[in-house]
Amino acid sequence: MDNKITTEALGITPKNGKLTSEQITKVKSYGCLRDKRFDDVFNVRVITRNGRISSDEQRAIAEAADRFGSSEVAMTSRLTVEIQGVPYDNIAPLMVFLASHGLETGGTGAKVRPVVACKGTTCVFGLIDTAGLSLKIHERFYKGYHDTALPHKFKIAVGGCPNNCVKPDTNDIGVIGQRVVKLSPELCRGCKKCVIETTCPMKAAKLTDGKICVDYSMCNRCGRCFEKCPFGVFGEAEVAYKLCIGGRWGKKCAVAKPLSVLFSSEEEVLDAIERAILFFRDEGVKGERFADTVERLGFDYAQRKILDR
Repeated sequence: MDNKITTEALGITPKNGKLTSEQITKVKSYGCLRDKRFDDVFNVRVITRNGRISSDEQRAIAEAADRFGSSEVAMTSRLTVEIQGVPYDNIAPLMVFLASHGLETGGTGAKVRPVVACKGTTCVFGLIDTAGLSLKIHERFYKGYHDTALPHKFKIAVGGCPNNCVKPDTNDIGVIGQRVVKLSPELCRGCKKCVIETTCPMKAAKLTDGKICVDYSMCNRCGRCFEKCPFGVFGEAEVAYKLCIGGRWGKKCAVAKPLSVLFSSEEEVLDAIERAILFFRDEGVKGERFADTVERLGFDYAQRKILDR
């Protein structure tokens, strides 16, 4: 949002009696959701960068809540914050105030929604830089595609490992960090108590005929086995990214299905997400979720469109 925004530029008309449906729809497009308990009071969503805001921004939000709302701030499930209890006539000056502090409202409509990500950058189980990747997704798709109309909302989530704490497989597209560990069976000494076998949470690694073996149909590439073997059987690994498409959560639920290939870099991931968004824009039907588009056209077809460089 332009930090030089004015109340006139917002185009929010004065109340003048009972609010019209057009007025309510207009402010909803700015991320202002009417509190059902009142006719003219709204909760206003302030966009964060995957839940991250500076201390100066926090102070600005607190001041805005005191000046224009009910002095309460609530967190949303997608890591934005909502200033509570804002009277309709306070919405425009609130947005001007926020913009002067580099903050914007939004997060609604048939477009790319704010990204969510886990704490994989700092979490002991994290395999990828979720903070860095989610910021790139925020800038490239939430902001860069902000004026791109889609058939429905489009949600993206980034998980640092297969623990799936932010449920990437129930988003339209989910990214899951992976560690692809190289097995060197020639180094295996067939220890009676194999540390790899006892470490593997998926029970995919087992000693067979005195050698460690991995059932890759069970392995989820969590990387817990990496460097655990004292003899270096699992001493080499590469970071990778798994992409899942077609998840959703709501009145109808669907678990996203993983693409058949892993990606080796953030740029590959970003390009694939972009192709998914454009595929949805061009071939989705208005009002249908991405999961419905994938089901209607077929997963194999959707996968080809996303993987085709």
